[in-house]
Amino acid sequence: MADSAVGSDRDFLKIGEVSRQSGISIKTIRYYEQLGLLVPTVWRSPARYRLFHPQVLQRLAFIKQAQSLGLSLKEITEILQVYDRGELPCGEIKQHLEQKLEAIDQQMAALQRLRQQLTNLLSGWQENPPPERASRTICPNIQD
Repeated sequence: MADSAVGSDRDFLKIGEVSRQSGISIKTIRYYEQLGLLVPTVWRSPARYRLFHPQVLQRLAFIKQAQSLGLSLKEITEILQVYDRGELPCGEIKQHLEQKLEAIDQQMAALQRLRQQLTNLLSGWQENPPPERASRTICPNIQD
């Protein structure tokens, strides 16, 4: 934010207040600022204190929600860049969420295959395998 657009310091929130209202730690807020996620909502006072426009709370709530949906901070950064250009990022968000859903489907299929493999393995489990098999492996039940 340009200094001329800032207004008085009392119109802004200090980092402790932002943390309290958002439920996000000060350390995380600083990290988000470092990544550029809070760029249009943070300003430095002449004494170098971080001052936040009240809109930072909406931005932090969006970041928390997006993370809860599985979006990475890199993806969130891309989405916020679209928003900061004055565009509604809903299409971008939908695209990311569709990719997440596809990845979840793939993970679920892989887990189903693993489950079947474990079920098959356990169905033939031998607590005391034959000595000739035991002497060649650490656990003959999973090695052949």
